[in-house]
Amino acid sequence: MPRFRKSIYSPEWKELTDWLVQKRKQAALSQRQLAARIGVVHSLVGKVEKGERRLDPIELVLYCSGMDADPCELLRLVQRHTAVDDT
Repeated sequence: MPRFRKSIYSPEWKELTDWLVQKRKQAALSQRQLAARIGVVHSLVGKVEKGERRLDPIELVLYCSGMDADPCELLRLVQRHTAVDDT
């Protein structure tokens, strides 16, 4: 049976944060600009991008909307790397 990881420093989480950084940069936004768009302090964006702060599902959707990014794209990316073996 697969186990949940306690660490936020998993390869999947690194891929997720890399994607968030890439999408923010593609949107030509600084961390401060994104923070202003989504109504949070800029240090939260920095912590998310460094992997020090996780986002719950609602936060993730809001975070992505601030960059005009599709959260479903991110979830599909993560899903490919975390498929559960049914055997």
